[in-house]
Parts: sequence; structure tokens; C-alpha cells
Amino acid sequence: MKPTLTRTALLISALLLSPLAAQAAAPTKAEYAAAKTTISADYKAAKAACASLKANAKDICKEEAEAAEKNARAELEFSASGKPADAMKVQTVKADGAYEVAKERCDDLSGNAKDVCNKEAKAAHVAAIAAAKSPKASVEDRAEAKEDVNEAKYKAAAEKCDTLTGDAKTACVQAAKTAHGQR
Repeated sequence: MKPTLTRTALLISALLLSPLAAQAAAPTKAEYAAAKTTISADYKAAKAACASLKANAKDICKEEAEAAEKNARAELEFSASGKPADAMKVQTVKADGAYEVAKERCDDLSGNAKDVCNKEAKAAHVAAIAAAKSPKASVEDRAEAKEDVNEAKYKAAAEKCDTLTGDAKTACVQAAKTAHGQR
């Protein structure tokens, strides 16, 4: 992460220390415009820094730069509006960015290790999205989200069992089912 990107992230994070503080101290139009310009400049600098990298490291770097830009923009929108929906969007954007970076990191792997990595990334994404939505969710929605998270975690755990055979594989799958509430 470049120093300017860190500085912007810290500035925006300071604005977001609490939702009430963000509502009370929304940026002026000039501050908002300046922050947008800084975010764009930081993104371009971070993306340019990726040019010297090769292969998947370059792809990971680009995903990280894009995720940081999207996070900063979402946080800026929330700091300007203070709306709960924008707070939820910040969490969703962060989850999506982390998922994209994680998937890109999985590309360095192959075979079952890559499959496991992708499923673990998906499970983390499902859990993060469920957490972002939980304050607004009804009891039924929370229960459904919990089921989705458990299913995603089960799939990741079961994928690890694919390297085993016979009774060991059966025991591994059964343990994954038990651990994640699957039948």
C-alpha cells in the first residue's frame, strides 16, 4: 500500500470512527471533492506500482488497488451521507474486495489446494456479507444467512477431504458435516 493510499484510508477512517460522528461532521462539498480526487490519484499511483510486477503478483496488486479504491469511495459516501444503508454498503464493498483479492491469491495454487482456497474465500465472503446485512435482517433472514455461511464453510471443509480415500475420506466428510450443521 502506498503512503498516500494509507494517508487517505486513515483520513476516511477518522471520519468513520462512529456513525454518529460521521453524521455530525459530514465533509463539505470542497472536502468531498478533494477526497474523491485524492482517492482517484491514490488508485492510479497504486495501479502504476503494479506495473513492475509479473504474473499473478501483478494481478493481485491490481485487485488490491481496485479494492482499496472501492473501499475508500464507499467510506467517503458514508461519511457524506451518514445513512445506515451506506454503512452497510461499506461493509459489503469491503467483503467483495477481500473476496476478489483472495480469489486472485488462489490462482497461485493448483489442484485441490486451489479448490480449497477458493471455497474458503467464498465461505469468508458469505460470512462477511451476512454480517454486513445482519443489523437490518429479520430473524428469518439471519437464520437463512447462518445456513448459507454453514453451507459455504462445509463445502470448504469437505473439499479438503478430497485428497483422502476410503474410510479416512468418509470420516473427514462426516466430521465436516457435523462441524457445520449439515445432514
